[in-house]
Amino acid sequence: MSLLRLCGIDEAGRGPLAGAVYAAAVILNPERPILGLADSKKLSEAKRDALAIEIKAHAMAWGIASVSAQEIDEINILQASMLAMQRAYLAMVTDFGMHATLIQVDGNRSPKFDLPCEAIVKGDSKVAEISAASILAKTARDASLLELDTQYPQYGFAQHKGYPTALHLERLAEFGVTAEHRRSYAPVKKLLVVNLGNQAITPS
Repeated sequence: MSLLRLCGIDEAGRGPLAGAVYAAAVILNPERPILGLADSKKLSEAKRDALAIEIKAHAMAWGIASVSAQEIDEINILQASMLAMQRAYLAMVTDFGMHATLIQVDGNRSPKFDLPCEAIVKGDSKVAEISAASILAKTARDASLLELDTQYPQYGFAQHKGYPTALHLERLAEFGVTAEHRRSYAPVKKLLVVNLGNQAITPS
């Protein structure tokens, strides 16, 4: 009988108005347990960053992948999240040459894989492998938003990480839509329509 090799997968960044959605896949090493794994949203930024280092050092295999804002607009955020999970698993297999025997993903829907896959509601709080994946996905996405902050310092990405906070909406209205904003999301779409209307009535 083959040994169970469980891969946990989770995504981060479905709600923000800007940036890519990220996902991570993790196969933990039972001989090198990691203490403190939990839903990334319930951990401090410092704790997440510390655990991400441990996960990368001690897991049997891990992978991180993303789907861009442009792709999100083309296929919608649900499909983009599924695609990010598939890409994360592929990245793990490519980098470590290791397949799982079972995949568990956080949530109530799972992407298609060529092996058994289960969706676990609140899995990031119940399954250590999914918790680890949620931490890697969250820290990778936060790092990408810090990079965006250096490209677009006026938007405050380092503070709001792309979420529709009052600050973000204020800066979006003041400075306009960037190439990294998700145009299919209502606040961004509304602003584009307003700006288009203003341009249409602007005298030449």
